[in-house]
Formats: sequence, structure tokens, C-alpha cells
Amino acid sequence: MVEQTASTSKWFSPTWLRPAVVERFLALVDAALIVISGIGCAVGYLLSTAGIVGKADFYAAASVLVAINFILLTLVQQGYRLKIITDLPRTLRMTLTTWTGLFGALLAIAFTMKVSEEFSRGATISFYLVGLAALLAWKTVAARLITHALRTGAFANGRAIMIAEFGLATSSSNAVDDLGQHGYRLMRIMEIPARELTSPLLLSSLAPRFEELIAYARENRIEHIFLLINWGRQHVIDSILDALKILPIPVHLVPDTHTARFLRYPLSGTGSTFIAELRRAPLSLRERGLKRALDLVGASLALLVFAPVMLVTAILIKLSSMGPVFFRQTRHGFGGRAFKIFKFRTMRVLEDGPTIVQAQKNDPRVTPIGKWLRKTSIDELPQLLNVLKGEMSLVGPRPHAAAHNTEYEQIIGNYAFRHHVKPGITGWAQVNGYRGETNTLDLMQKRVELDLWYINNWSLWLDILIIMRTAVISLAQAKAY
Repeated sequence: MVEQTASTSKWFSPTWLRPAVVERFLALVDAALIVISGIGCAVGYLLSTAGIVGKADFYAAASVLVAINFILLTLVQQGYRLKIITDLPRTLRMTLTTWTGLFGALLAIAFTMKVSEEFSRGATISFYLVGLAALLAWKTVAARLITHALRTGAFANGRAIMIAEFGLATSSSNAVDDLGQHGYRLMRIMEIPARELTSPLLLSSLAPRFEELIAYARENRIEHIFLLINWGRQHVIDSILDALKILPIPVHLVPDTHTARFLRYPLSGTGSTFIAELRRAPLSLRERGLKRALDLVGASLALLVFAPVMLVTAILIKLSSMGPVFFRQTRHGFGGRAFKIFKFRTMRVLEDGPTIVQAQKNDPRVTPIGKWLRKTSIDELPQLLNVLKGEMSLVGPRPHAAAHNTEYEQIIGNYAFRHHVKPGITGWAQVNGYRGETNTLDLMQKRVELDLWYINNWSLWLDILIIMRTAVISLAQAKAY
């Protein structure tokens, strides 16, 4: 058995500085900023407009109410956990949505209860803007300070020892580092060779060592014990727990390297059984509802706005070449289900079979009017009908022809994940420059990579951002032939 004293060199900090203390402090600072912003905005606005401050206690009470609700809503979202605070983009999004939603809800309640006239509109608007700016600035500063503190081990003040299977402490270095960063200082690591763990007389053979470890824990006021043992060794874990039962100290089982990769996924309970969700649905029921609402509203408005353009386009297509106005082709949508996509016809051919050649620069199949339609993306406008039918979305991975779909599924490993959401008229890949012909495997892999990022990071705001960026760059880019 190998015993070692863990390195205790760390950034100097008081022993009371623990993650729980920091999280409470963050909430208190939020409350103080909100109350100060509310009272300050009310006093400043009323003095500048009326020259007097009336109902100061009323505004103070309202500011406290806003602060309490904001903190409770943030706590529900675990927004004060250090792991979330250091994820600055997530923290800023959470702050913006919580603050805006809270103000909207409180204003609606005030209007319903007919007390909204008690508040100055100028003071209320300035409170919203100043309070939001103060919170966002504070969250940015807090994220940087806490990230630095975690990196230097400033919060590692909980005295702990670890009992590890030989070699696991090294292979599970991420777990050991996390413990050190998030509140625990490993004073000692005791490693047990695998050959001794297989002995049926484990307690007898290691009794002197455990007695010495227990004495060390008492003498050094150890607060936590961590076990880093292969989870398949149930007899060993039970034996160690039995040996340590004399110590009134919590014992934690750290996931081994094989188990840890599954416990990173969300856990849910089904009766008395815990389930790790190894692959989540891309969008929840609420998220699908929001996305569908945006699709219906956006597609309906777009059809009204672009109806004259579509009418003129249909006439030009009919006058410039023989063939139908619309081109329908088989594509694969959500879950890989096939559907017929609508486009304005831009070629002299209507290919829809097992072999389809992508349009290329100066492609002779493209009609004169078709070349202009493809460059301006006007040929995609009929897909608004697919959106209304529920086969497509305004934003999502672009659907490829069925022949290309089958080909790429066989050579790009994660390609099939694109079907976890509805295909879109535009997408994250398209607004990042991957639009039009993909004549090399590298280009398609990059497009797939961006599509998967979109699926994993979906939000309603992201869809709106992509739609706005599409509107700006659709006329500037000329990569579609």
C-alpha cells in the first residue's frame, strides 16, 4: 500500500472561504445591486423631473420585492453554483431572461391589481435598464474572479483524505483536480494495490493502516473522506466503510473512470431506479412549441411580404424556359422521414433519383433567370409552404437531396444527428459561410459540425439571430450556383 501527503500549496485564503459561502455572497451582492438600483433610479428620476421625492418607502419596498424574486428565480435555476457562474455566456443569458421575465410578470400583476399608476414609468424603465446593466457587469467581474480563484485553489479549505485503488488517482486526475478546486483540500491520499483489494481478508491485512489513517483523521480534523475505488468492487467498498464507521465523517464514493463518463449525463428517477439519459431529445416539448410558434408566425408574415416577389418570379420562370414553375425533390426531414421540398425551378432538368449532381459554377443546366434566383436565394421562398405544413422549420440544418443524404451518412459518422431537428430554410452553417456547393468532404464535414453545434445549443434567440443574419448576408453572398 502506498501513502502520500497531497500537495497543499495553494493561494492563501481564510479557512471559512468555501463554495457555499461564496454562493451566498453572490446572492447578497445581487440583492444589494437591485435594491440600490431601484431606489437610486427612483430618487434620481423624480428629483430631475418633479424636484421632490415622493413615496420613497414605496419604491424601496418594490425594489426589495424585485430583489427577492430575482434571487429565488436564480436559485431555482442553480444560477449561483460556481460551475454556472464561471460559464459567463450562460450566466449572462440567464440574467437577461430572468430579469426581463420578472419585470414583465410584475408589471402585469401591477396592472391587473390596478396599482401600476403608483409607479413612475420613467423610474420603472430606468430601474430595468440600470439594474440589468449593473447585474451583467457584476456577473462578468464575478465570473473572472471566481475562475481565477478556482484555478488557484482558493476555495480548497475543506480538509479531506482519499482512499484510492492504485493507479486510479492518476487516471482520474480530472476528478481529483475538481475536488481540489471546488472546496476540498486533499491532505492525504492512501493508495491500495489491486492484489490486496482482491483478498477476502482485506480488513485483517489492512487493519494497522486503517487505524493509523483514523488517528490521522482525528488529529488533523478531517471533514470528508473520498473513496476512489472501481465500482465493481462492492466487497471492497463495504469493507472500507465498515473500517471507517468509527469516524463521524461523511464518506463519498467518487466515480471511477468508466462510470464517470455515464454520470456526466442528466440523471432521472423512475420509481426506485435511477436512469442516466445518455442521449437527450434535442428539444423539449416547450422548446418545440416555441420553435413551432416562431415558424408559423415567421412563415405567415414572410409569405405576405414576399407574395409579390413570388408572383413575379413565377411569371419570369414561365416566360424564360419550358417546364413547371415549382421544382419538387425528395429530402429527408425530422427523424429521417422523407418529404417533398418546394423550390422555384432554376434548372432545365428535374432530377430526383438515386444519382443527383450538385449544381456547380457556370452549370449549363441552370437557366438564365435561375442563376439570379439561386444567388439571391429567392428560389428557396416556396419552402415557406413546407414550414407551414410542419415538414421544415425556418431555421435548421439544410436538407440535402436523398441521394446525397444516403452517401454522406455512410462516410460522415455524426451525419445522421442532423435529423434530430426539422431541416430549415436557413441554418447556422449557412450564415457562417457554408452555403451552396459542397464539392469536398472537408466542406461537408464542416457544415455537419456547425449543424450539430446548432442542435446542441438551440435557443429561440439563436433562431432569431440566424434569421436576421440571413436577411443581411443573403444578397451579399454568391456561393450558390
